[in-house]
Amino acid sequence: MGVNAVTAARWVERWEDQQQRYAVDREESFTVIADVVEHVTRGRGGPPLVLDLGSGPGCLAARLADRLPGADVLAVDGDPFLLELGSTHYGSVLRHVEAMIGEPGWLDALGLDRPVDAAVSTTALHYLDRRTLGRVYRELAQCLRPGGVLVNGDHIGPDSPKVSELAVDIGRRHAERHLTLSHDDWESWWSGAASDPELARFLTRLGSHRHPRCEGNDLTISSHLDLLREAGFEHVGVVWQYGHSHVLAAVR
Repeated sequence: MGVNAVTAARWVERWEDQQQRYAVDREESFTVIADVVEHVTRGRGGPPLVLDLGSGPGCLAARLADRLPGADVLAVDGDPFLLELGSTHYGSVLRHVEAMIGEPGWLDALGLDRPVDAAVSTTALHYLDRRTLGRVYRELAQCLRPGGVLVNGDHIGPDSPKVSELAVDIGRRHAERHLTLSHDDWESWWSGAASDPELARFLTRLGSHRHPRCEGNDLTISSHLDLLREAGFEHVGVVWQYGHSHVLAAVR
């Protein structure tokens, strides 16, 4: 028996609130990502195939499914508990797939049977060290169709340390104005979920939540763009920025 739908909805909503602490103007960045995906899939024959990498419960994936009726949208994450919440809350509108981004053979777990139209990710790929990220970019370039797009929304520093300092401060001021720091942070969300009697049994059954090994990177915008070009993307650039939050687009 799965998670109760009401419980799943409550905790997905708290997840959304918690994530606002880590992405400046998160909802607008989601809208921009959906705009990019809609642009590159417009007029394509058949339903587009879209991957949301490091999806958590599937919040962005659900917005993409709503924007692209009939699309095959995969919410891909390494955490079975978050996937369980998302599967209960969003239902069959998404396909939830467990895979740890960057681990050897991770793409095989997705069972892809055709080229991908778009791969997106938000506040997830910064967990990967530079070498692993470069490999993931190459793997994605190989599985995307010609004209397909990779869209990465993350907190990425501008090239200039002084400008980066300004960008971080702009993000902090935005958070203060919009009271996003009043929400759960990462640790309090997980501790709250573990203390919920209904969810505790799922956490026990599914095991401790799996997150990427956070070797992390502090790559600047130029470093990301260089890695994307090296991976085989011909057209790369920033399509949106607020503070230190950026949306990068790379077209195959």
